[in-house]
Amino acid sequence: AILCAFRCLWVMFRKQSTPQRRLGKMFTYDPILLVAMEISNETCLLCFDEFQVTDVADAMILKQLFETLFRTGVVVVATSNRPPDDLYKNGLQRDAFLPFIDVLKEYCQPMAIESGVDYRRLDLPLAGKLYYLTRETDAEACMDTLFDDLARRQNHVVGPRVLKVKGRQLRLEKTCGTIADCTFKELCDRPVGASDYLEMVQVFDTVFIRHIPVFTLSLKDQARRFITLIDNFYDNKVRVVLLADAPLDKLFVHSGGEEYCDRMLLDDLGLSGDAINRLSLFTAEEEIFAFQRTVSRLTEMQTEMYWTEGDRSKTSHTKRGSG
Repeated sequence: AILCAFRCLWVMFRKQSTPQRRLGKMFTYDPILLVAMEISNETCLLCFDEFQVTDVADAMILKQLFETLFRTGVVVVATSNRPPDDLYKNGLQRDAFLPFIDVLKEYCQPMAIESGVDYRRLDLPLAGKLYYLTRETDAEACMDTLFDDLARRQNHVVGPRVLKVKGRQLRLEKTCGTIADCTFKELCDRPVGASDYLEMVQVFDTVFIRHIPVFTLSLKDQARRFITLIDNFYDNKVRVVLLADAPLDKLFVHSGGEEYCDRMLLDDLGLSGDAINRLSLFTAEEEIFAFQRTVSRLTEMQTEMYWTEGDRSKTSHTKRGSG
């Protein structure tokens, strides 16, 4: 939200007429400072969960933004899977980002709390078979049967549903009450994002996701959406039933990049060819790193405890959206 606010201000500044922009040279115009001061006037404590930096524009903004927040007395508490020195690792123009790390370590006290145990992967009772492989001959039929069993408990007919998301419409072809039966393309292979997924969690407690591909470097955008999707479902105890082309621990592979597109981007950025092998923009290092958390969460989401906690069928639930 902070960075979105800054970007809006920056667009407004760029749209100024030529005389106004010339005037800006006489009187220093600093939109980052403006955003930081507005935040500090309203906030004394900022908390971030899963703090990470993946975008070059964000990386360039952070130092001045946070330095102003710290100097005005704002306290920042954050959790991250990376220590400060590894933030934006192998990122584009990372040298310009490094001063932010110094600022962060000056004002914040890093504390390592990793226990070495992934509690989501502990041997807990499973809720049944919830992860199917495409190569299994009866996979689709088993999912159909599970959907029908769950749908019979709903006081709704099976059909499409349209959710309203910030003035847009998100159409899901097969739903029944609090259950949605979706394809990967519906959820991750079109321009949707966190706001769409947050709307879904208000309506559905169980989502089937079919035909999940193996994620290669050429599917970085879809992988980011899938990570965001599972993060939102996990945080809101939405249950999932999956049909994928590979086992969970082999769903993301470090290969298959679109070399032609990458070469064009290298030319546009004025970078040498070896950047493909070292910059996270091309290697999907951040996505691969984040996907480890996704695998961990999906492991827990198959347990009996998670499945039971996510059942809303016997509780009152406000359903938004229209069909």
